[in-house]
Amino acid sequence: MPVRFRLGELLEERQVEPIGQSELARESGVSFATVNAIANNRTAQVSLETLDKLSAALTRLLKRAVQPGELVERVSERRGKRG
Repeated sequence: MPVRFRLGELLEERQVEPIGQSELARESGVSFATVNAIANNRTAQVSLETLDKLSAALTRLLKRAVQPGELVERVSERRGKRG
């Protein structure tokens, strides 16, 4: 079963205004290119350190606890359903 990143969905979660990729890059210390690649599911590998930085920044920006595991999800190959 493939795994996909949920970063794009989390960026849209903020009620007042979605979080921009540039804002997340600045807040997390992760490059814009990396944030963009993850948000658009254009990468297959992300370090645990990067996931930790992104989840810490999202915790501050969304004002709720965001765990690194929220950034990924398993997707069923047969039906394209999230699992």
